[in-house]
Amino acid sequence: MDIRSLILIIIVLAMLAIASIVSIYLKRQKENVDKNTMVPFISRLIGWWTLFTILAATLILEPFVGNSLTCILFACLSFWAMREFLTLTPTRPADHFTMFLVLFFCTIVQYVLVAWNLYGLFSIFIPAYAFLLVPACITLSGDPTHFLERAAKIDMGMLICIYSLSFAPAILSIKMPENSNISSIGLLVFFVVIAQISDVLQYVMSLFPIRHYISRNINSSKTWEGIIGSTLVVMIIGAALAWATPFTYLYGALLSFAISVMGAAGSMTLSAVKRDRGVKDYGTLVEGHSGILDRIDSLCFAAPIFYHLSQLILK
Repeated sequence: MDIRSLILIIIVLAMLAIASIVSIYLKRQKENVDKNTMVPFISRLIGWWTLFTILAATLILEPFVGNSLTCILFACLSFWAMREFLTLTPTRPADHFTMFLVLFFCTIVQYVLVAWNLYGLFSIFIPAYAFLLVPACITLSGDPTHFLERAAKIDMGMLICIYSLSFAPAILSIKMPENSNISSIGLLVFFVVIAQISDVLQYVMSLFPIRHYISRNINSSKTWEGIIGSTLVVMIIGAALAWATPFTYLYGALLSFAISVMGAAGSMTLSAVKRDRGVKDYGTLVEGHSGILDRIDSLCFAAPIFYHLSQLILK
């Protein structure tokens, strides 16, 4: 791991520690703090601690074991997220074999291809082959009830939870410029940090007195003020953190813009699924808090565009 990536990880952990101290202090000020505001913030903070500390430990070991450990981490996240998605959406007994195939076969194959850096295969395995495998397996079950709905549901879950998220560890395989002393670890850390900061800022800025909701029936915490304000701030942060990547300040800001916008799109999309099913959260990541898919929805939508834009910029 290069020194810049390590410094960035230390800075993020220090920021998390400060945020935790502040949240503990505010939680004790029961008379002056709105509980409905603090609970979601603490939920995000716990989710960020869980994700980033495990990711940091994995990336520190990456030079010794290669990117396989990082792929295993994200494969576990995909498995957990896909399981939450399938648990939330309605299934029939005839779908159990198909779901088993998706969770254990498609997830493993996708991440093995990513670990081996076989872009020509991992970029098409799910959308070209697994998407056809799912309806074929459902057909073999002999149950035609709501066939299109069941096939579309499983395919959508694979697209978001497995395929899209797999582009996050694929960032480690991006070839750095020959004259650069920065490793691809810095790119992955930069991506995760910007995505999570954007998620927190969108929530905080949506609490401003002036609110124009994007779609209150889908997500009552997402406002245009929150999206626009957080995106502008994240672009500044992205430019400031460009030193940990091979990007210029301008590219750091533009990539942060893409991450913020796509992250918001992911949050809104998965909120629509939850509203359709009549639930608040996908699961329970930590007792009393939301599920893993609630915490990584922005990563799922932003990972593919960050990967491809980074490839394009660094060519």
